Amino acid sequence: MVKRSAAIALATSSILSPVAGIVTLPESDPWSAAYCQAAALVSNMTLSEMNNVTLGFAVSAGTVATGSACSGISGGVPRLGYPGMCFNDAGNGVRSQDGVSAFSSGVSVGASWNAMLAYERGLYMGAEFQRKGINVALGPVVGPIGRVAEGGRNWEGFGADPYLDGMLAIPTVQGMQESVIACTKHFVAYEQETNRTQSTLNPLGLATSANVNDKTMHELYLWPFEDAVNAGTGSIMCSYNRINGTYSCSNGETLNALLKGELGFNGFVVSDWAGQHDGLPSAQGGLDVVMPSSVYWDNDQLAKAVQNGTLSRERLENMAQRTLAAWFKLEQNSPALPAVGSGLVANRSLPHSLKDVRDPASAPSILQQAIEGHVLVKNLDGALPLKSPRVMSLFGYDATATPINSGYTIPFSDNSSSDLWATNWQPLGLETIDAYLKGTAAPNTVPGLLITGGGSGASNAPYISTPFDALSQRAISDGSLLFWNFEQTDPEVEGASDACLVFLNSYSSEGWDRAGLTDEQSDNLVLSVASKCGNTMVFIHNVHIRLVDAWIDHPNVTAVMYAHLPGQDAGRALASLIYGEVSPSGRMPYTVAKSASDYGDLLHPCRGSINDTNPQCDFTEGVNIDYRSFLARNVTPRYEFGYGLTYSSFEYSDFSIDSQPNSTAQAALFDTVTTVSIRVANTGNFSTAEVSQLYLQIPGVGTRTLRGFAKTDLAPGASKPVTFSLRKKDLSEWDVVSQQWVQPKGTYEVMIGKSVLDVQLRGSFKL
Repeated sequence: MVKRSAAIALATSSILSPVAGIVTLPESDPWSAAYCQAAALVSNMTLSEMNNVTLGFAVSAGTVATGSACSGISGGVPRLGYPGMCFNDAGNGVRSQDGVSAFSSGVSVGASWNAMLAYERGLYMGAEFQRKGINVALGPVVGPIGRVAEGGRNWEGFGADPYLDGMLAIPTVQGMQESVIACTKHFVAYEQETNRTQSTLNPLGLATSANVNDKTMHELYLWPFEDAVNAGTGSIMCSYNRINGTYSCSNGETLNALLKGELGFNGFVVSDWAGQHDGLPSAQGGLDVVMPSSVYWDNDQLAKAVQNGTLSRERLENMAQRTLAAWFKLEQNSPALPAVGSGLVANRSLPHSLKDVRDPASAPSILQQAIEGHVLVKNLDGALPLKSPRVMSLFGYDATATPINSGYTIPFSDNSSSDLWATNWQPLGLETIDAYLKGTAAPNTVPGLLITGGGSGASNAPYISTPFDALSQRAISDGSLLFWNFEQTDPEVEGASDACLVFLNSYSSEGWDRAGLTDEQSDNLVLSVASKCGNTMVFIHNVHIRLVDAWIDHPNVTAVMYAHLPGQDAGRALASLIYGEVSPSGRMPYTVAKSASDYGDLLHPCRGSINDTNPQCDFTEGVNIDYRSFLARNVTPRYEFGYGLTYSSFEYSDFSIDSQPNSTAQAALFDTVTTVSIRVANTGNFSTAEVSQLYLQIPGVGTRTLRGFAKTDLAPGASKPVTFSLRKKDLSEWDVVSQQWVQPKGTYEVMIGKSVLDVQLRGSFKL
């Protein structure tokens, strides 16, 4: 990585005169060799060829099955052996293709709080992208973080905390880049879908400007991107929104000064699809590759700009070098790789040869990802796991498969029928237009089992294991009885039922923010079943926050589990948890309030009207989003960040802190400067994992914040030591005057617990 002092100097000059020329990095830099290889190639290119490297070429499904189906293809230089690159969604598997796996979504990985599982997911997912001929996988997502509760794309990220996001982005990037280039997105402060870009209904209007101060940018929104950069991410995607008045993909302050300068990012910046709004300003502002095509950079416009002096040759060289450096660094030049896009199918409705790229070795991990993303939040008197039930009754639209395996992508012109159990989508015409302007056009629920959210983050499943399928298999094997009704909101209940299981979902999609955090029909279904069954259990496949206060305190609701978006093995995972083959071990990666109003100003996205051509969104809350907002306002949530139950119990002991104040001052920003040690014991009767969490109160700085977590597998009666390593940055706040991370002097309070509110051990150290 470029040394920080040099990078800052480079970035400062780049705002006026963008990053210069063909660069040579120190030999100690892990990108050094790749930059040398890229420099050799670029030095032999014409201006036109350099221009071509930066340019995306639009691809469409066409009328044949063969041919490219990449989300985008960048230009090549065939005479020098550079074929260009294939870019493709999605964050939970190869999008819109057959022969691929449907992995758990980002929010499920966040709920697992398991860095090793995040690595495995990235590893197996990246390998499938590679076998399909993809060079750049468009993920992981660390923006949006989850500023607003109704954010439509919150499910694509890991959780509503920058530390959690960063610590899960690191292994994800590392795993993916065993095979492909990871494109970490969306940079930066992209926190809503409403007015995310110019509307086709109001083409003169601008995208929302996320107005973020320097301190908040560093301590919240930039934080997980820096972890991804340190992990070596080869690409960063700039977002649709404006940042402090300037479009992200033309923003020299964020792309040149912060990302390439301060963070020392050595890879290339690619635009989100159709996220470029100008020509020279975006080139000078730090954009390196445009997707999926460009009316600003095509027809050799950048080459001509160099010739007429409006763009420096050095900047165009640097754009090409960065792109090729990532190609070399992540070994996309290997002759053993498939041809660019060769495994993708442009039109799956036509006859074609199936290329199945799934690896049987990934199956146990995919199932484990699904299992660990479940969070048990209520378990009255040990209602779960089920104990040899003879009769079970199943209810709810989420228990069976969706009518069509469509990848959950809802066309922008359509919306769901008001009937949850309908099997068709009903176009809403002007109602959809009105809903789009309000940012609420996507339905709150979908008919059938929800395993992923919608939009470009969704993938097609090779199969779906549903709760009904999995529980039916159990009934066959153990001779129990199943009764079911998946259509009615006020169903009859079999009077001999030992347990009544209700399956709901909450949906959202790219393109729209959510219309709310609950829905009346689903709540009424729960209340109806609970009024007739004394052992009612509720399972929710949810994109993110789903409020439950309409029925959570009903005495007959004995167990509640947030299943999140588990991918293809949803039913198998749920059945293994229900029957106690494994214990739940997930924890909430966001805060569930008692009432929607408890989110305050961070419930809804910033909204403009059709006449608002310059929408603004002031991030006046600073870093106080999600649990920090609840702490700062002294609001008690229903289920706090980090909360989750298991089938066992745990005790914490042997708390110790090793801090060396003198060495901290001399340490590098990401060096470990303090270690905290504890011992965790499983005092129950069930083998499971405990998620121990470290929260730090920095002297004079806001609320406590997550600065460590560890997931520990423990058999009954067993105990293990757990160590948390605190980096210098973890003890720091951003000083807007000196423009650097500083460590406030005073007492640092350390809280170890099972959630942000359930603190088991306390201690402190001084700097």
